[in-house]
Amino acid sequence: MPGPIQLAVIGGSGFYEMPGLSEVEELAIDTPFGDPSDAIRVGTLNSVRVAFLARHGRGHRLLPSEIPQRANFWALKSLGVERVIAVSAVGSLREDYAPGEAVIPDQLVDRTRGARPSTFFGEGIVAHVSLAEPFCGTLSSAVADAASGVGTQVHRGGSYVVIEGPAFGTRAESELYRSWGVSLVGMTALPEAKLAREAELCYAMIATVTDYDAWHDGHAAVDAATILRVLSGNVEMSREIVRQLAGNLPSGDCTCRHSLDASLITQPAAISDAVKTRLRPILDRRLQMEETPA
Repeated sequence: MPGPIQLAVIGGSGFYEMPGLSEVEELAIDTPFGDPSDAIRVGTLNSVRVAFLARHGRGHRLLPSEIPQRANFWALKSLGVERVIAVSAVGSLREDYAPGEAVIPDQLVDRTRGARPSTFFGEGIVAHVSLAEPFCGTLSSAVADAASGVGTQVHRGGSYVVIEGPAFGTRAESELYRSWGVSLVGMTALPEAKLAREAELCYAMIATVTDYDAWHDGHAAVDAATILRVLSGNVEMSREIVRQLAGNLPSGDCTCRHSLDASLITQPAAISDAVKTRLRPILDRRLQMEETPA
């Protein structure tokens, strides 16, 4: 494979292909957590090696709670990816975050119900990562700059509440989230952000607004047909942002890539060979620290 993969893109609803990729290789990767959502397509975009994964599978076959997130992130990490841009369709809980616009969120609120495996750890190994800042600030800033560079109306910052789905929320829930000061509602940012942090990946999101959820008196409550009417424009907007970003990736190291330094609780000598094999891409860097003489 020609050169390291500098960026991975996880495409959300409607974003099943990444036009412009050249030298494309399609990879079906076996993981200890089952198959990823789809084959990962690796190619070149603006002279940068990029991996693309359709979150819901091509044809949109997977519910939010059915997405094999651990397999997805294990596979991306095994390819040597360091940065991940997730693209997600969201509802807006703010008047000023309008349909057709992009938001680069900086916080998350978890309202999922525990049906989604959200950690690589357990079964012989314990780690507690910090999620105080769930998105990579450096990468998020670069994404926002890329969005501005292609003329997108972009909002920097906002909290995203992740609901279980697949049904959209009630009006009462929408008003509750607004009273909390939440900006966006969607179904997929978790456990993605948690797993990205455990895998020591820089993770940022392009949240594209499709609707005003259920709270806005001037707009009908969200349904799938409403989303589909806005989606195609949002998908092309996201692709343009990704193309711009690929040519202007931030340089240098990032604290995201060392998140296990202060998180791994289990002593390396107590980690079994089976666990090391299962989590090889996740643990390799951290365990090599223990083996390197001072």
